[in-house]
Amino acid sequence: MNPPKPFPILCLLFLAIEEVFKALDPIEIINFSIISKRTKGIAKQMSFFPKYSMGLFINETLDIMFCGTGDMVSWFYAMTSDIKMDGKIEEDESDGCIIRRVFKYSKDPVEEWKQLFKHVREIFKKQTIDVLRITVDSFLGQNVSIIEYLKVNMKSVDLCYLFQTNYINNVDKHTAYLLDNIKIISELTHYLYTENYDFDGKIPKNLQHLCIYNSQWFGFERLLIHDETKEISGGIDIRKIDGKTATFFVHYTGFSMSVH
Repeated sequence: MNPPKPFPILCLLFLAIEEVFKALDPIEIINFSIISKRTKGIAKQMSFFPKYSMGLFINETLDIMFCGTGDMVSWFYAMTSDIKMDGKIEEDESDGCIIRRVFKYSKDPVEEWKQLFKHVREIFKKQTIDVLRITVDSFLGQNVSIIEYLKVNMKSVDLCYLFQTNYINNVDKHTAYLLDNIKIISELTHYLYTENYDFDGKIPKNLQHLCIYNSQWFGFERLLIHDETKEISGGIDIRKIDGKTATFFVHYTGFSMSVH
């Protein structure tokens, strides 16, 4: 049996090429776009890519995630330092959604992941990222470099999830650096083992959802993150164990508290 002949996609008219692209998944689009400058230029001309949401996952591997609007499939392009995983494809199912991961080996996975993300961001026309999930102690020696890179190469992230594999690892400084340099829009979920009561990470303003586990370090003052001021009088004072005073004010809609 003769092998199939290659399909001359570059010889097609642009409208025909666009129809071919609509049948490709994100990984196939990426693989096509890295063939040459010409294929990258063609990929950048496609107009339907905004339908994909994009996530960055930094764990044991460094992944770029894609999820199409209404699709039940998520694609992961995973950069790994394990040469045995090069070219492998894994497929799992969770809650009715299929998860496909394609692995690519690299001697320097962090740097190659950075270059891939920059390339993908151009192709898929993404200035903001939908999901950022970081296991902060996975690449301790390169956290600052990764955070600085993300600060330059994305405007903001909608949902941010912070994890830690080993509570012995102190990730306070790197976590604070991330919170000070990455703009988080809607949700922050913090699973870290923060024990430093002087932790000075900046909690983003105007979040729709804030979830902090292992939150013994998190005092009420950290929730008072808005800069607005208003002169008020009266109230009931309660002395806190740290020496500060909490003043309660009763309103017709409820109550408020000022710590001073």
